[in-house]
Amino acid sequence: MNKLVKHQPLFARPVWTAIMVCSVIAALLPLLNLSFPDGHALHVSSYMLGLVAKFMCYALAAMALDLVWGYTGILSLGHGVFFALGAYAHGMYLMRAIGRDGVYQSHLPDFMVFLDWKTYPWYWAMTDNFWYCMALVVLVPGVLAFVFGYFAFRSRIKGVYFSIITQAMTFAFMLLFFRNDTGFGGNNGFTDFKRILGYSVTAPGTKAVLYLITLSTLLAALILCRSIVNSKLGRVLQAVRDSESRLMFIGYDPLWFKLFVWTLSAVLCGIAGALYAPQVGIINPSEMSPANSIEMVIWAAVGGRGTLLGPIVGAFTVNGLKSWFTAAFPDLWLFALGLLFILVTLFMQEGILGLLKKMKKFKKLKQTPEAL
Repeated sequence: MNKLVKHQPLFARPVWTAIMVCSVIAALLPLLNLSFPDGHALHVSSYMLGLVAKFMCYALAAMALDLVWGYTGILSLGHGVFFALGAYAHGMYLMRAIGRDGVYQSHLPDFMVFLDWKTYPWYWAMTDNFWYCMALVVLVPGVLAFVFGYFAFRSRIKGVYFSIITQAMTFAFMLLFFRNDTGFGGNNGFTDFKRILGYSVTAPGTKAVLYLITLSTLLAALILCRSIVNSKLGRVLQAVRDSESRLMFIGYDPLWFKLFVWTLSAVLCGIAGALYAPQVGIINPSEMSPANSIEMVIWAAVGGRGTLLGPIVGAFTVNGLKSWFTAAFPDLWLFALGLLFILVTLFMQEGILGLLKKMKKFKKLKQTPEAL
């Protein structure tokens, strides 16, 4: 039995095939965008490329949430703060990279000139260095999650109480970042990015590279998370979810296991935010809205929590519907989102992937009536 567990594949062969096919198709989109002119049957518009890239960032955040909710039983309603902090950390570099090309032609960002700032605050030091900001992308959400999680898990806060304090945390950060005197642009946040590593952010080639980096990061994160949940560590995490008291009885301390997966999830969310900022072109405190964190939960639930692939499917499905609804019926989207969540909760508790598994199982039973 140990040998079977040890050599358990990350995914079944049909699933690997589906992942590879979807990845190849996704990787071809930038090529179709660059190789064919507007109006050509094979041309993929820059808008569509940016939309898919945004959805991939959301999918990475949803998968990070599934790692703690689906596999460890920790429902977070505050993952939006980690996503936004990663975006802000990258955004600090992007704002410094504007140089004197802003409206006021100052070495300071336009919002600082407008607010009559004379110099950068101390926490902006070294943010003109790309790799320093990339370290902040990992460290800021990671340290916040570690400190918050340590005190919460050590105090045995869990269930709905933990969900409430995570929502309070993201709401507090949103109010903080809305203030003009924090040095993060207030309600306007960071925008009007010009360059990244010397290349124009709006250039088609730069967009294509950012898109492919996002796709590669999503695939790498999927493999990493799947490796974790398939390992002995993953079985301990699922034991935390299913019966934490029994796990403690046999000698395990859940604190450090929960803290590890909570911090890793926050870091992955921060990376998703860092990829999001240059491609969407703006980051502001509204990304920390509790509603955004709740939407992440809906993505995971719709796709199928506890599967890793489900949240990716859910993120694309829900945000695809959102893009269509907000264009066709802008006043009805929130009602549609609420109805979708209710239907999934009542009739599709395992999400889209769970429904597909049931359909596959039913098809097999139908082909072999003797099994009935």
